[in-house]
Amino acid sequence: MRVLALVGKSGTGKSHKAQQVARQNGARFIIDDGLLIHENRVLAGYSAKRESTRLGAIKRAIFYDPAHATEVKSKLSEMKVESLLILGTSDSMISAICKALAIPLPETIIRIEDVSTPQEINTARMIRKSKGKHVIPVPTLEIKKDFSGFFLDPLRIFRKQKGQPAKIVEEKSVVRPTYSYMGRYTINDGTISQIALHAASQVPGIKPGGRVYIENYTSGVVLKLELAVLYGTFLPQVLQQVQEKVSQVIEYMTGLNVLKVNIVVKSVYFN
Repeated sequence: MRVLALVGKSGTGKSHKAQQVARQNGARFIIDDGLLIHENRVLAGYSAKRESTRLGAIKRAIFYDPAHATEVKSKLSEMKVESLLILGTSDSMISAICKALAIPLPETIIRIEDVSTPQEINTARMIRKSKGKHVIPVPTLEIKKDFSGFFLDPLRIFRKQKGQPAKIVEEKSVVRPTYSYMGRYTINDGTISQIALHAASQVPGIKPGGRVYIENYTSGVVLKLELAVLYGTFLPQVLQQVQEKVSQVIEYMTGLNVLKVNIVVKSVYFN
């Protein structure tokens, strides 16, 4: 296995540069913060950014948990990985990851200063310090279920050639981990219910009000709405619109991953 490493202090923009560095050096797989990534997909692992403490995040990133390490080692073997880029904050961290995963030490170590300008590094540090934001080098849809309730935003990089439409060349996600100094936040079920009912009432044919039942899971929430519908409404079309509207608004306003929206028509009303 050919192993390379990208090393830089925390918050200097390693994850932002990961796909570019991997592509330029022929590395088809990436190890970053506890995840094994291949072509915009998470193949195995558990993100360190989901840990509730910095110490827990460090342990997760170096595969301190034997079960975590075994899962990733098995996937590396299954995929017959020939080239791998490992991200780390120091040479010793890279060595610890290689030891935990039983892979060779890197033949080449690339420093973040080699691939980023001082201005880019300073900007990355400012964003980390002022906003507590981290980058994960995979599309948001790929990790959405694992980061329900987090502030999660897509980051797309486009490239445009003359006479051709712009194409997405890289997709990343920006997340604020729970161990960020900015603190944790929680959302009361009552607030979610009010948002869901308000969103539903925006669909023509749905009467304001109703009841909402919420089931909370690690990967997201399941909502059950009991609503009143205008007499004569074509239910399949309107209820589908409600499902889409409620899911969209809840995810946008709260960051929660909406697994399912179930609707029960409890009554019919007349204008």
